[in-house]
Amino acid sequence: MLLNKHDNSSSTSINLIGKSTTITGDIHSTSDLRIDGKIIGNINIKAKLVVGATAQIEGNINAEHADISGEVNGNVVVNGLLFLKATAKLKGDIEVDKIIIEQNAHFIGTCSMKDQNKIQNSNLSQKTIPKAATI
Repeated sequence: MLLNKHDNSSSTSINLIGKSTTITGDIHSTSDLRIDGKIIGNINIKAKLVVGATAQIEGNINAEHADISGEVNGNVVVNGLLFLKATAKLKGDIEVDKIIIEQNAHFIGTCSMKDQNKIQNSNLSQKTIPKAATI
């Protein structure tokens, strides 16, 4: 059977980089990507990124959602949920909308939340806390 060259089904495909693979260079994709090998370069994914336990990333990550179980040395920007699994080792700054960090995950860097302005401008930050009564 011949494949249509103009088939748009790639937006639902899942790409896999195996653990015996090393790629040097930037990666761009609109589909989900699972990495079990080594990447030396930046990753820009318009879908979900899964960094497996055997993966090593030397570069920045930009993704819609990400699950990290392996090693990342670089900054991470995630528009949705970032999930750092127990085996994750992340060295770099994080900017996320939501984050989950499992016990035993390693993270060195800073974390900023994308909705921080909403929190700072909310009515909660403008309320005063009453002083404790003295006895």
